[in-house]
Amino acid sequence: MGGYGAIKFGLKSPQTFVFAAAMSGAFGVTRLREEDTPGDWEESLKLFGPAGSEARRANDLFELIKQLPPARIKSLPYFYFDCGTEDSTTLIYAHNRELSALMFEKKVPHEYRELPGDHSWGYWDTQVQEILRVAARRMPRMKLAKSRGV
Repeated sequence: MGGYGAIKFGLKSPQTFVFAAAMSGAFGVTRLREEDTPGDWEESLKLFGPAGSEARRANDLFELIKQLPPARIKSLPYFYFDCGTEDSTTLIYAHNRELSALMFEKKVPHEYRELPGDHSWGYWDTQVQEILRVAARRMPRMKLAKSRGV
């Protein structure tokens, strides 16, 4: 659930972050019903309470974005996320595409990539390197020499 969390905390605490990234994020987890998910997701779903609960609504990334006032959008960090086109984990690929479309519609600063791969360490090992490259381009450069008095 790291990808979902990274995007959620970027949305909820924009003053804390300048960049948030995710690989194969389970962005629609709050929308899933227990009967629609594999058994290994049961514990994750319990964190949000029953379907339709206030906890689920308060943590639904799609609703958080839909409710963002335009002024708040300007203060958001830059979001990067990607997903393997062969990711067959419950609705992950579809929810990644849907989240990108909503961010595009609301003009949330982001980059989304669909790449060959599945929900596996092989995919993530490759993509973490790309995330670091994107972060290096997007994050403000620290002026270390100036801060050291050089």
